[in-house]
Amino acid sequence: MKILHVVPTYYPAVRYGGPIYCVHALCRALVAAGHQVHVITTSVDGAGDSNVPHGRSVCIDGVQVYYFRSRLLRRIYWSNDLAQALKSMMIDFDVVHLHSVFLFPTWTAARSAMRARVPYVLSPHGMLDRELIAQRSTAVKRAWIGLIERGNLAGAACIHLTSTEEHRALLDLQLALAPISVIPYGVEVPVSFSPDDISPDVRAVVAQGFDILCFGRISWKKGLDRLIRALAGLPNARALIAGNDEESIVENLQSLAKRSGVDHRMHFLARQIDGADKEALFAAARLFALPSVSENFGNVIAEAMVRGLPVVLTERVGAAEIVRASGAGIVTGSRPEDFAAALAALLLSKQRLAAAGIAGANYAREQLTWARVARSFEGLYGNIGKEQYCPASPT
Repeated sequence: MKILHVVPTYYPAVRYGGPIYCVHALCRALVAAGHQVHVITTSVDGAGDSNVPHGRSVCIDGVQVYYFRSRLLRRIYWSNDLAQALKSMMIDFDVVHLHSVFLFPTWTAARSAMRARVPYVLSPHGMLDRELIAQRSTAVKRAWIGLIERGNLAGAACIHLTSTEEHRALLDLQLALAPISVIPYGVEVPVSFSPDDISPDVRAVVAQGFDILCFGRISWKKGLDRLIRALAGLPNARALIAGNDEESIVENLQSLAKRSGVDHRMHFLARQIDGADKEALFAAARLFALPSVSENFGNVIAEAMVRGLPVVLTERVGAAEIVRASGAGIVTGSRPEDFAAALAALLLSKQRLAAAGIAGANYAREQLTWARVARSFEGLYGNIGKEQYCPASPT
């Protein structure tokens, strides 16, 4: 098959977290399975642009990637060049996979696909959740849903979700407007690293020691205040929050830690963490915590599992279902006292920690390989061929 993925940002803009890694890993696995895979994206990378060629294909791990500049309305990744490329190239593909909602690339790609009668899959990546919509730009998002996103969803040959939690959220918004397919993303098996490659700040944190790791984008939706308040009920535990502070909230979190009396046991590394630094932090922790308000899946949970690190997470994290199925840790409520009790239950039992770590690693290495995930998407794409696709009229 000749497959096109359309995503607002792509490698090397890893500051945008899980979707960047997952989309590229899926594309790479599809290439390994014998498919022709192309990506159309923007070069937006924070306030600037990634150092990439524009308007022509760049081969990354066998994936042909086309980058286009966003000169205006960068918050929604508006790019007329990208829109024109989609119009001219769309007819060449057997299937299109759109990633994101509330953003221009998805909107213009859906319109182009419908006009060319090319079936498309739409992955919302967890953004269609009532609670998340209520927290940020509510009026704008509701208007966008009514004017644009509802049509994008209805025109899809399939809506791809990563968990039953994401499906629940979509049903709650009455936006399950096309056939649904639930396929969790995969996880990379960790590679060995040299201690010489570890950065000084990571080396210092590891030397001080910590028990609980929370890793990923530092964002309000991660519920990090819950972890800080929970730490107050764990007098002997130390925690580390690491990742990009895109929303500039670390200062507020540090103030909360001080008010809660845990600032001497709460560390922050507010920067992009990858490579040897990432592996060193995973290796130093006793367990991984994710107290999110909402997560369609939570890729970092699978990353912890494959490394044999037990996990504690809230029930609103989509990966909760694989944690329950595997025995990789504890799924708990969102109250700080509930989270603290779950953390304590593991930290106080070396036997439970070890058993959860082994169970999670076995499950991840068997069930969450990218080759297995790619086969699931092959089946999905094959079932929505051009012959079966009857698109709605583009709006």
